[in-house]
Amino acid sequence: MTVNKRDPLTGHHTTGHEWDGITELNTRVPLTIWWFILVSHLYALIAWVLLPAWPGITDYTKGILGVDQRQQVERQVAMMRELRADWRDQMVALPVDEIRANPALAAIIAGTGPALYGDNCAACHGPSGQGGPGYPSLVDEAWLWGGDPDAIMETLRVGINADHPETRFAQMPAFDGVLERNQIRTVALYVQSLSGIETNPDPDQLAAGKELFMDNCASCHGEDATGNTDLGAPNLTDDSWIYGGDSSSLFATILHGRAGWMPSWEARLDEADRKILTVYLMDLKDRESVQ
Repeated sequence: MTVNKRDPLTGHHTTGHEWDGITELNTRVPLTIWWFILVSHLYALIAWVLLPAWPGITDYTKGILGVDQRQQVERQVAMMRELRADWRDQMVALPVDEIRANPALAAIIAGTGPALYGDNCAACHGPSGQGGPGYPSLVDEAWLWGGDPDAIMETLRVGINADHPETRFAQMPAFDGVLERNQIRTVALYVQSLSGIETNPDPDQLAAGKELFMDNCASCHGEDATGNTDLGAPNLTDDSWIYGGDSSSLFATILHGRAGWMPSWEARLDEADRKILTVYLMDLKDRESVQ
């Protein structure tokens, strides 16, 4: 429908639509908008030719310029590694004690350690290394495989129950079917007594729990229950518990078993990064002990 009526104020044709005395004008699209649309389309056409743009079944068009952002990032990373090569080589060559005693290297640890830890470890072990249910604390003395620098470095390298060919294996077997429910409760009470948890069992129950422990648990945790770092078997006489030391948690652990997992970081973090993380973890542990 053609409307020849014009707006008396602007002189524009109207569309014939009116709402509450407000008339809709039939105005042209501004020339600036048309130019914007034209330039945008031209840029898109040029970009399709010059830059990677169209996906294929197994690949994508590379573009005349051959721009590859992955390669750019890899070059930038390589350049940064060259700039850091001197102190990174020192990290690899020097023992941990000398690194911690070197003010320049200690400052580098303080600057890079938190980022490395936050990107790779904090999701499981917490932002301050306190751990949580199913994830061990990294700021106490209860290390399954030992808390000295070499042990930490090796754990970071191969992981625990990971896919690394040299990974460390640790598993708490399930005693469901091996022990009866009341026997599991009895040995759990005995284990709690070893760590100082007040359960007030009678002497006969403690004696029965000790006998069950010697028959079923001592081969891994030791007759004195202080654990075995060669097997990754935890000390049961301290107050550090990965899955909880209360009665229900201990019962579930003994009944169903446990098999924690820690990834191997050898493919993701090189030796210098793993050494930085090791020193940073030791610094975290020292700060926690002071507090």
